[in-house]
Formats: sequence, C-alpha cells, structure tokens
Amino acid sequence: MESLSHPVTFSILEKGYAYPDFVKFTEQLVAENRTTGANQSEAYLDYTRMCLQRMNRWNKTAQVSAKMRHLIERIQEPQHWLIITEAWCGDGAQSIPYIAKLVELNPALSLKIIIRDEYPEIMDAYLTNGARSIPKLVAFSKDLKVELFTWGPKPNYLMERYRDYKYDSKGVSYAEFLQEIHLWYAKNKNHDLEQELIPLLESSLL
Repeated sequence: MESLSHPVTFSILEKGYAYPDFVKFTEQLVAENRTTGANQSEAYLDYTRMCLQRMNRWNKTAQVSAKMRHLIERIQEPQHWLIITEAWCGDGAQSIPYIAKLVELNPALSLKIIIRDEYPEIMDAYLTNGARSIPKLVAFSKDLKVELFTWGPKPNYLMERYRDYKYDSKGVSYAEFLQEIHLWYAKNKNHDLEQELIPLLESSLL
C-alpha cells in the first residue's frame, strides 16, 4: 500500500456509474439491442443479455459471510472503489454484484463503474500480464493519493483455467469452455472472490 502515480481523478469518479445505474444502463442497452464498445456483433449482444440476467440473479442471491461483513464494518476511513468493465463482460456480471453488496454495508465505501474502452489511459494503468483484462477493481484512499489494493479480472482458480485452456484446449470448444466457467461461478457462489478480497481489505486497514 503506497502512494502511486495513477490517472484516476475525482472528475472520472463523478462520471462513473453507481452500481444500480450500471444495471439500468445495461437494461437500456439490451432494450436497444446494442452493447458497449466497438464490437456490436450478435455474439456480444448475446453476452450483454446474459450479463444482465446474471447481475439480476446475483442481486437477489449473493450472500456476504459474517467474517467479511465484520471486516467491511471495521473500515472507518473513506475508500473509493473503481471498477473497469464492459456491459458484455461475463466475468464482470459474475463478480460486480457481490462487490456492490460489500459497498452497501458501509457508508465509508463508494463504488463507481467505468467503461473500459472509454478510458483507455486508466485501463492501461491496470493491465493484467500486459492485457486489458476486465473487470478490474481498484481501491483508493479518501484523497485518491494512495492506491489501497487491486483485484481482477477473475478469481485465481479461473486465471489458471484460462491459462491451461490457452495452452491446450483438449478439443473443448470455446463455447463449451465458457459454459464450464459460468457453471463454476454458479457453484462457487463468490466464495473464492471473497477469500481473495479479505486479505486485500485487511491490508487497507493497516
């Protein structure tokens, strides 16, 4: 946890979506049969529709453990959380609703969501192995001068699965692989995400 030079400003946070507004924005995109970014293919439109369904499902079912709730309630100094994503991002739809539930537990926390391709300078400050992988969560101190922690784009288990698949797909189609990934999310119920966020949050309290 240290002071870093980064491109995030209060002006950018003000332009970002609060989570309920991001869901409404996605609903509007689906109603207009479009999505964010340059790729407006039918596949990406389908991804966006599925993302909306997943967000709405997690909004109703995502649970925060007692340990995490206690940790969140210990935060006294304000923190600004920023998520970089796109409306079609499947991993974002699986993880962001849970993150939003954490923010709801403590008024010291604020969450804003920005669209990756609208802020390339910010995305390029938070690459994953040189790639613009999303979603990406970045937490800052009250004055934005200290970067508290980062997380993303997906739980470590899935990072390893993606690496293995790229190395050797073993004849599994990408569509089948994605089905496996989203089945994992459904069964995992944000457990791995929570376990990875706990030490990051603890470090922000030091």
